[in-house]
Amino acid sequence: MNDRYTNTAVTLHWLVALLIFAAFPLGLYMHDLPLSPHKLRLYNYHKWMGVTVVMFAVIRVYWRATHRPPSMPQHMKDWERLAAHATHFALYALIFAVPVSGWLMSSAKGFQTVWFGVLPLPDLVGKDKELGDLLREVHELLNYLLLGLVFAHIGAALKHHFVERDDILTRMVPFLGKRS
Repeated sequence: MNDRYTNTAVTLHWLVALLIFAAFPLGLYMHDLPLSPHKLRLYNYHKWMGVTVVMFAVIRVYWRATHRPPSMPQHMKDWERLAAHATHFALYALIFAVPVSGWLMSSAKGFQTVWFGVLPLPDLVGKDKELGDLLREVHELLNYLLLGLVFAHIGAALKHHFVERDDILTRMVPFLGKRS
């Protein structure tokens, strides 16, 4: 029985998590800054992180489709398994939807996304102020949904580790070591 995630799955999980943990507060910080070269530079960093998240997410989905994840513990109730699967599905969906909504918003606002300042990405929609404003709201809403799911995900992992005392968390955080 496969009792932990592969090193590739663990690495991709934590790379995406770190990028999200960096991009979210950066987005909050830069949002209300006055227009300046500093704000534009921060927007570029934010976009670079978003594009990178999408790239890693594509790899993650491929990896997950070709490598079976560990089974859920036998003691888990059916509703817990369903909640875990639904949460993971929603996390994957939002990991794509949040950056893509930002890219769409940037396109609609007339600001091309140039990954790491060297690779211009195509605008996904034409310049349209009203659409750009709507997409800003969608991007913000999706970010807060993602934040809520991330907190639920972390809470569930900690519950399993400290309350259930099973190996759910150690499968994704190998340095914790397997519980006896």
